[in-house]
Amino acid sequence: MAGLYYEDFEIGKEYVHDWTRTVTETDTILYCGLTMNPAPIHLDQHYMEGTIHGQRLVPSLWTAGVIGGMIVNDLTLGTTLGNLGYTKFDFPRPVFHGDTLRAETTILDKRESKSREDSGIVYFEHRGINQRGEVVHIAHRAGLMLKRAFANREVVSS
Repeated sequence: MAGLYYEDFEIGKEYVHDWTRTVTETDTILYCGLTMNPAPIHLDQHYMEGTIHGQRLVPSLWTAGVIGGMIVNDLTLGTTLGNLGYTKFDFPRPVFHGDTLRAETTILDKRESKSREDSGIVYFEHRGINQRGEVVHIAHRAGLMLKRAFANREVVSS
């Protein structure tokens, strides 16, 4: 597996993920269609020219999804048992078509699971950063991560 097991995570460790992604108009149109989001802030250039942004915004949840995907190969591919929740989900700057995004992660904390012997909980901070070095997304997330000893076993929770 490419992902890390619970034991591999060190509190305070920083990861700079290699993936980058330039956002396109097609990304926005497809995302809005798939999610049934008709908001002119994302789809209507003429409308947006009269706003404080002067152009269409990329949907924030698209940005979060891409940043969340960029971390998978380095951290959780094949070793995560699921997301447990988010305590922070911020978008300090807008994302526009043509921006190129990258991701960084800091391990905030970790603890043993109280209900499962095969896993522990890791607390992540994921940051999305644009080509100008501006943070466009910050997520604090708890993930249930598999322990190495259980990698090839099936464990049933009690």
